[in-house]
Amino acid sequence: MTFTVTPLYALPVAAIYLILWFRVSALRSAQGVSFGDGGNALLLQRIRQHGNCAEWSAFVIILMMLAEGMGAPALYLHISGALLLIGRIAHPFGLKADNAGHPLRYVGNGTNILAALNAMVCLGVNAVDL
Repeated sequence: MTFTVTPLYALPVAAIYLILWFRVSALRSAQGVSFGDGGNALLLQRIRQHGNCAEWSAFVIILMMLAEGMGAPALYLHISGALLLIGRIAHPFGLKADNAGHPLRYVGNGTNILAALNAMVCLGVNAVDL
């Protein structure tokens, strides 16, 4: 089985993941913090931006791979992938310590949930052979 759609989204999401990781590492180095956040609110924010990316990206990409492996239509995979990518771009800009209701946080979380639900529907439809 060759995956043709999921890698189109896995690659840019992986790049975002690495960018967020570099931001954490750079601030850790600058602040002399080996692990944890050292009480630094900005470092905690960056850790959570990176962590949220890791959590959602892995979850949705796995669902997409399973759906693609089961023969889900490319259109639905592109929908999940595009939603995931939008969410991964928006969320770090909306995850702010001083504004839990930032619109980009809602965009990021909302699109990730929709991406996961769409992929889950694809899996369910293919699992029962509808």
